Amino acid sequence: MDLRAASLVLPGRLAGVSLALRPGEVTAIVGPNGAGKSSLLSCLSGLLAPASGMVTGDGTPLDHLPPRERARRIGYLPQSPEVAWDVSVRTLVSLGRLPWQGSPLHRAHASAAEDEAAIARALAAMDLDPLAARPVSRLSGGERARALAARVLAGEPAWLLADEPLANLDLSHAAALVRLLRAQAEAGRGVVLVLHDLATAMNRADRVIVLDRGQVAADGPPHLALDPALVSRIWGIGARWLGDAGARALAVD
Repeated sequence: MDLRAASLVLPGRLAGVSLALRPGEVTAIVGPNGAGKSSLLSCLSGLLAPASGMVTGDGTPLDHLPPRERARRIGYLPQSPEVAWDVSVRTLVSLGRLPWQGSPLHRAHASAAEDEAAIARALAAMDLDPLAARPVSRLSGGERARALAARVLAGEPAWLLADEPLANLDLSHAAALVRLLRAQAEAGRGVVLVLHDLATAMNRADRVIVLDRGQVAADGPPHLALDPALVSRIWGIGARWLGDAGARALAVD
């Protein structure tokens, strides 16, 4: 499924953003605070309706899709997700299978075995097997972030959209999640991440979209979109890249 945004406008947040996202790629959305990154991701997920413009999947407006079908196609991980009940990690992850467990007419779309296999894969992918029976209230911030990411993975959507998914993870688990998301893209899924870490965007994304004051300031391969002159202009700092391709660090003056 392709994912397209056409002239998205949200007063004070987005000012006519248009883009076409491609499956099989990791796309990073970056920009200063208040640039419109989270708003754009919410529109792409179908959770926020723009004042004007449209988001489509394979040519169909997202707001024309039944909620269950949209949830099968797009998995969304917000920046500060909430857990309403103190359930076990495994139960939380299993909620990602809800879009596949029936229709309004109660016809099953996935077998119990398929559900169990998807949950097991998600737990293993996020290194959560030892914590599967633990209540969410007893998790650290990083463990909780991994559990919430696993819930999205369990749904096996065509698109994975995540707002700052690395923010609460230690170095080891952040690196593991980046590797996992790259593998998801290589398997044909679309992956879209809002990031503040420009080095991760430079080294791990296939494409970088730079937002500034609700508009697209750059869009392309990381080494072009994150040109030091543009970084310096958008973020208001002196910046230069050090190191070789794939292992670059941003030096700030």
